[in-house]
Amino acid sequence: MLDSLITSKTRLRLLIKFFSNPEIQGHLRGLADEFGESTNAIRKELNNLAEAGFLVRIADKNKIEYQANPHHPLFNNLQDLIRKYLGFDRLLEAVLERMGDVDEVVLTGDYARGMDSGKIEVLVNGSSLNEDYLQHLSTRVEELIERKVNFRVNESFSSKESLVLYKK
Repeated sequence: MLDSLITSKTRLRLLIKFFSNPEIQGHLRGLADEFGESTNAIRKELNNLAEAGFLVRIADKNKIEYQANPHHPLFNNLQDLIRKYLGFDRLLEAVLERMGDVDEVVLTGDYARGMDSGKIEVLVNGSSLNEDYLQHLSTRVEELIERKVNFRVNESFSSKESLVLYKK
């Protein structure tokens, strides 16, 4: 859906990278390596997004890091759009529907780092959770969002490598 609106695959991948988790930072060469694209293609899109105000440039020694601009008037709208494109809204709705007393839902792994790899790692913490429902839920969510989903229950996580979708 979003890929027909944003025809540049590089731009779409950058928007996913920076707006799925606004804490993510990236620099030109690292992004080019991660996406398997030329630095020129990445540079062009980074410059366009920065000039439009969607990204901010952060000078870090000899590198320029880029990060989503939370002060842009369309930041929340764009973040919601990207998260809906990735299916986070449907995933969260499905988890909260019948899992029990959920305290928090956290993404870890690739999606927490802003990488659309097709495999979502989800950590569900809470008390009296319906763990039997997880197998059914996993299959249902995978069909809804067309991505592989791996659920874990009541585990600790590193806040640096995570994205909180829901917190009670």
